[in-house]
Amino acid sequence: MTEMIKIKKGMKALVVGLGRSGVAATKLLCKKGVKVTVTDELNKSDLKDSLEALEDYSFQSELGKHVLKTFCEQDFIVVSPGVRMDIKPLQQADKAKVPIISELELACQLISEPIIAVTGTNGKTTTSSLIAEMLQASGKTVFLGGNIGTPLSDYAARREKCDWVVAEVSSFQLDTTYSFKPHIAVFLNLAPDHLDRYSTYEEYIQAKMRLKLNMTEDDYVIVNLRDQKLMTLMGGIRPKVLCFTSDSLSRTPQHHVEKFQGSYLDPASTMHLRAVRWKEHVFDLKGTQLRGLHNKENLMAAMLAAKLASVSNESIQKVIQNFKPLPHRMEYVARKNQVTFYNDSKGTNVHSLMRSLESFDEPVILIAGGRDKGEDYAMLAGPIRKHVKNLILVGEAKEKLNRAIGDFSETFLVGTFEEAVYLAYQKSRSGDVILLSPGCASQDMFKNYEERGDYFKRLVGTF
Repeated sequence: MTEMIKIKKGMKALVVGLGRSGVAATKLLCKKGVKVTVTDELNKSDLKDSLEALEDYSFQSELGKHVLKTFCEQDFIVVSPGVRMDIKPLQQADKAKVPIISELELACQLISEPIIAVTGTNGKTTTSSLIAEMLQASGKTVFLGGNIGTPLSDYAARREKCDWVVAEVSSFQLDTTYSFKPHIAVFLNLAPDHLDRYSTYEEYIQAKMRLKLNMTEDDYVIVNLRDQKLMTLMGGIRPKVLCFTSDSLSRTPQHHVEKFQGSYLDPASTMHLRAVRWKEHVFDLKGTQLRGLHNKENLMAAMLAAKLASVSNESIQKVIQNFKPLPHRMEYVARKNQVTFYNDSKGTNVHSLMRSLESFDEPVILIAGGRDKGEDYAMLAGPIRKHVKNLILVGEAKEKLNRAIGDFSETFLVGTFEEAVYLAYQKSRSGDVILLSPGCASQDMFKNYEERGDYFKRLVGTF
């Protein structure tokens, strides 16, 4: 295993991948006096924006291909989360005992402020954003970054510091972290994902669990009580554990109720917070714009993190009432001829798609499909049968999806994304919901899920 590296002036480092994380890591290393080489399989013209962002920094570059020899001549390597760990140059560097770390690992060595880290298969961005807004509403200064957009290396390079750092962290970032230590870690849920990159589901889980690797008795873990796998993995850990559950305590197993500390949902649209260090608090959910049980779980997790950071009840309640759903996450798009459109393009796995469908009592016309990530679509059979009036499948995975779930709704396979959206509207009737929640990655037709969601919204705008 790679051990923690002490970054020193004059060291040689290779940054692999020149996306946002790679650019931020390069800037930080250059400022620290490290001799940096950057490498990317894309060529100079494809990396124009990244190179322009680095034009004031001095470094060497090897673009268009990776040079094996360069990987093995470094004091350490910083790998971007989008780069697979099984590529030959990284494997060779590992054999040569060259330490390989993530941009997150690099940044955390230079951050002394308390960190709230949020991970899970789904809901990370919404929960991270909720926590940041709750902190800000109470007058605290906050840096929000990580997998959500702005790399932590950008913050580490700043002179101005904040009261708190809120970091969304993905399994890809955690794969090569060794000293990352949040004060508060939020584990939202676990479900199969990225099985096109991990050889097994267990390997994916182990990456997530690295988040608690360095936490101590002075730290806190917030975990979903309804996720049995997560609860098992939290047994015997050093940090203090707080739970959240979308069940009321009357439906929670008695052995959990007796020692329960955390937040739970009441049937009367209220959330309760109970812990040794606080009185029991009640928060009103009426008026929240966040739809679905999964978003109530996100709210409860965020509320607990905020209370641990000494945020007032008034500030928490204000954010509950005013927080707007983020783009591409159960985002309300429009209502046309009594038909409502929702953009859930970020729903790129089976678990996320299931939770989105469970948010609706209305008949749903579902647009799904894209690039397959190796998941079991048969798990969708029940939710499709219960919620979906018409199923419209598109993209590389449409045949696989059709074999798994095509018998549980009136199903159509189409050739283009435009066809999918137009057919959905053609099939709709008053009171229906048209939902884009693909359950798949976007890269068969689009650069990313944002481009897919934005295109969906533009097409809806033509109706």
